[in-house]
Amino acid sequence: MDTLREMLRFLSDPQNTFWQHTTDTLKLALVPTLLALLIALPLGVLVAQRPFVAFLVANLTGLVRAIPTLAVLAVMILYFKRIGFAPSTAALTALGVPPILLNTIAGLRGVDPAAVDAGRGMGMTARQVLVRIQLPLVLPVIAAGVRTAAVQIIATVPLAALIGGGGYGDYIIAGINLLEIPQLLVGAVAIALLAIVAELALAGVQRAVTPAGIRVGEAREMLATPPTPLDIAPRASAAA
Repeated sequence: MDTLREMLRFLSDPQNTFWQHTTDTLKLALVPTLLALLIALPLGVLVAQRPFVAFLVANLTGLVRAIPTLAVLAVMILYFKRIGFAPSTAALTALGVPPILLNTIAGLRGVDPAAVDAGRGMGMTARQVLVRIQLPLVLPVIAAGVRTAAVQIIATVPLAALIGGGGYGDYIIAGINLLEIPQLLVGAVAIALLAIVAELALAGVQRAVTPAGIRVGEAREMLATPPTPLDIAPRASAAA
């Protein structure tokens, strides 16, 4: 109870600028997620119908996930030659691209060829087939990728404080350095709550964009298992 009272006292102290740190954290969560979506979605659409290129891009993108986040932050400092919001955003965006890209490619390559052939038989162009048939069918899969990316980005936001990104990470780092447990817990609990809210909100969006014609059981099975580069490997028939 004493720790809880100290946490509440910390939150109520204007000198700790909790709302400013909240704003900074939301910026570091929302901007990289949107940028990752704007990068990964068009790239996934572009390469999905090219089996070898899709396999190559998926594996190269997957390598980014193997690089330690601290190393990515260091590289961004060297590239931007400064600390702050810009290098933090770039590093978090790089973290968010792989899940969206992999889901987009796997989803588009998993669309039933009969549905595509039916659209072409109706006289649709390749663009119309993409917009009217393929993308609506894979929206739940893409939404699952965005959901994964957003939660990963939020969970990594505290590390951005190491390069001047600000946000709740300032509380966590200061709490560790100064052995201030209440301050540390305020930052950690706030990040955890934000991640939970994002998970629940995006889960609702994911359900909302699921086409009514897709069977619930099939959709759950597809979305419960994140795609891997092996799922995007060129099929023997496609390569022939």
